[in-house]
Amino acid sequence: MLRQSWRFRSQRSFFGLDSSYAEHIYEQFFFLKYYGAWSFTEAYNLPIGLRKWFIKRLSKQLEQEAEAAKKASKPNRR
Repeated sequence: MLRQSWRFRSQRSFFGLDSSYAEHIYEQFFFLKYYGAWSFTEAYNLPIGLRKWFIKRLSKQLEQEAEAAKKASKPNRR
């Protein structure tokens, strides 16, 4: 068996994405799955721009619902 060795001694830091990027993407998948009832496969297969739009729109919707619930819980004063 031939043993592969790297030609250069420096680490390969310029290829691929770091773990914080992957965590950010998985947070997006979780958000869509938990609040939007998307499957992992559906969220994964969305184009990036469309996925970001859905996340932004879902976030806006949740904020509007929270504000409406807050207004509804306050007693009416006349």
